[in-house]
Amino acid sequence: MTDHVVLWDFDGTLATRQGMWRGCLVEALSAVSPGHGVTGDDVGQWLNEGFPWHDPDAGHPSLDTPDLWWDALRPVLLNAYLRTGVGSAVASQAAELVRGCYTDPTRWTVFPDTVAVLEELAGTGWRHIVVSNHVPELDALMEALGLRPYFEAVVNSALTGWEKPNPRIFEAALQQAGHPERVWMVGDNPTADIAGAHAAGIPGILVAPDGTGLKSAVRQIKSQTNRSAAPPASRSTAAFASPSIPSAPTR
Repeated sequence: MTDHVVLWDFDGTLATRQGMWRGCLVEALSAVSPGHGVTGDDVGQWLNEGFPWHDPDAGHPSLDTPDLWWDALRPVLLNAYLRTGVGSAVASQAAELVRGCYTDPTRWTVFPDTVAVLEELAGTGWRHIVVSNHVPELDALMEALGLRPYFEAVVNSALTGWEKPNPRIFEAALQQAGHPERVWMVGDNPTADIAGAHAAGIPGILVAPDGTGLKSAVRQIKSQTNRSAAPPASRSTAAFASPSIPSAPTR
């Protein structure tokens, strides 16, 4: 086992779901009420608060089963439907379908460069761990997408009870990794991934939320490693972020 680890965000870094949450709510509604006329923008404006990652300072260790996690989210989903004028009965039925809809692996796409970069780094001795603000079913989703074998662990906020950028989830990841000598965080969110990692003493590399930039991230990691310059996690003081990449919602 090597003492070099890359921590990876999942959604927007390695893979993406078509339509994200807003698209998922529209799909669930369509299954209950075809021809409803509600758009992703209609529901999306009501999805900017209420998710666990919208309040990363407040942990949720009590939501320690998938059912409890989804039960806590249900009022947010219902509210989004009701605010767009969906009737309460239909809204309730649609909200029940969101869980299966969001975790349906056929709605997810692994970015074209994902597997190649994971294999390239693994070939030079780097281990991989996912650190993600996600739904409880992330591990199973990664299995279905064929990605799980590339990772020795998945540190999921829904199961740890702490959301990025809270340092506790990064601490959990470092513990899972065995406190490696060298570690990087790669993600698409400047706040949750890069600033969060920085606060935990981990250097970060920001990539675009469409999978582009993964090969560049690999080059940076390998370049720093070849120069023996990648700072250990306990002594890192810098995050590497591209100002040309727009901020993404914290997740």
